Amino acid sequence: MTLGKLLVLLGGLLLLAGVLLLVVERLGVRPGELPGDLVFRGEGWVVAIPITTSIVLSILLTLVLALIQSLRN
Repeated sequence: MTLGKLLVLLGGLLLLAGVLLLVVERLGVRPGELPGDLVFRGEGWVVAIPITTSIVLSILLTLVLALIQSLRN
């Protein structure tokens, strides 16, 4: 893959990520605050365990990487 093609692909992925974030923001859902994400708050401390956010990101990255792999072959 040439450098030009790689830069175009990366630009497209960044554009897609930006559009996805805008859509998610309009739905009123913020990453890290999805149902299933655990947040424990105490006096002067906060522990966040973003289980659902991690699963969603993992699925999205898997799909993107599979698409990239299929385009390379």
